[in-house]
Amino acid sequence: MSKQGKRFDLQPYLRREPVTLALLSGLAIMMFGAVAGLSRLYHQQQNSLATRWATRGHAALDAKSYGAAVIDFRTSLLYSRDNYSYQLNLAEALLGENRINEAYNYLINLWDRQPENGLVNLELARIAAERGQTNSALRYYNNAVYAVWPGNQDVARRNTRLELIHMLLRIGDRAQADSQLIALAGNLGNEPAEHELAGQLFLQAQDFPRALEQFRLTLRRSPRNARAMAGAGNAAFNLGQYVVAERYLQLAVWHGDKSSETKLKLTKLVLQLDPFRSQVTSSERRRIVLAAFAAAGVRLKACTAPGSFAMPGATLTSLTQKWTQLKPHITLWELSRNPDLVNTAMATVFDIERETSGMCGGSTDTDNALLLIAKLHEGL
Repeated sequence: MSKQGKRFDLQPYLRREPVTLALLSGLAIMMFGAVAGLSRLYHQQQNSLATRWATRGHAALDAKSYGAAVIDFRTSLLYSRDNYSYQLNLAEALLGENRINEAYNYLINLWDRQPENGLVNLELARIAAERGQTNSALRYYNNAVYAVWPGNQDVARRNTRLELIHMLLRIGDRAQADSQLIALAGNLGNEPAEHELAGQLFLQAQDFPRALEQFRLTLRRSPRNARAMAGAGNAAFNLGQYVVAERYLQLAVWHGDKSSETKLKLTKLVLQLDPFRSQVTSSERRRIVLAAFAAAGVRLKACTAPGSFAMPGATLTSLTQKWTQLKPHITLWELSRNPDLVNTAMATVFDIERETSGMCGGSTDTDNALLLIAKLHEGL
C-alpha cells in the first residue's frame, strides 16, 4: 500500500468538532439554567420561610407575647440572616423580654449599618436613659428627632421629642426641656389636646408665660376644658397674676375640677390681703394692714410655742422688738393720719413672713398668702 493510501484522514473529525462543541455548549447552558433555576427556587423557598416566621413574629409582638416573638424572629433569621427589619424586630422582642444586653448588641450593629434609622436611635436612647447614661440618651434622642422614619415622619418625630422632654423633666434638666418644648410648640397643629399637653409640660418646666399661652390656645378651641382652665390658673398664679388666676381657677371649679379649689382659696386670700392693689380704697387698705399686722404677730408667737422649730434667737428677738414697737401705732386712726405707716407696717409683716417661712411649726393660709404678697412686692 502506498504511503498516500496509509495517511490518516482527519477531515471527517474536523467536520464533526464544531457540532460536538455546539452540543457541549448547549448542554452547559442547560445545566447552568437548571442550576440557576434550582438556586432561585431555593432562595424563594428560603424567603418564603423567612416571611412566614416573621409574620408569626409580628403577630406575637402585637399580642405582647415577646418570648414567642423572639423564637419566631430568630427562626426567620435562619433563612434571611442579614435582613435588617427582622433583626430590628428581634431586638424589639428582646426588649419586651427585658433582655436588654442582647437587644443592645443587635441595635448597636444595626446603628452601624444605618445610623440615620429613627427607631434604632429611639430604642438606643431608651436603653441609655434606663441605664442612667444621660449624654448617650440625649445624643440618640436628638438623632431620632431628625432621623428617617417610615410613614408619617412628623408624628414620629413629635412623639420622639415628647419622650425626650419627659426624660429631661424626669432628671430635672428644665432648661433643656424648655428648649425642646419651644421647638415642639412651634410645630403643633390645631388639636386642643396637643396644646393642652404642651401647656402641662411648660408648667413642669416652670416656663409659666408659655404655659399660659398654650392653655389659652387650648381654650380657644375647647372652651369647656376644665383641665386647661386649671392649667391656665396655675400658670397665672405662678406669674403672680392673681386676678387672672382667680378667673381661670373659678371657671375650672365651676366645670367640675375639684383639685383647683385649694389654689382658688389661696388666690382669693392673696387678693383680699394685698393692700397695694390699685382697686383697693384707702379705708379698705387700712383694714387690710391691721389684719395683716395682727397675723404677723400671731406668727411670731408661734415661734416661741413649745415644740416649734426654733429660728435663730437673734432674728426672732429683732423681729419681735420691731413688731412690738410698731404695734401701738398700727390703728385705723394712725394709718389714716399717716399713710406712710402702711408701707412701714407691711414691710415688717413681710420680713416676719419671710424669716419664719418653713419654721415655727405649720403656717396658716393667711401666712402663705402674705408670703406670696411679699414676693409680689419684693423690695418694699
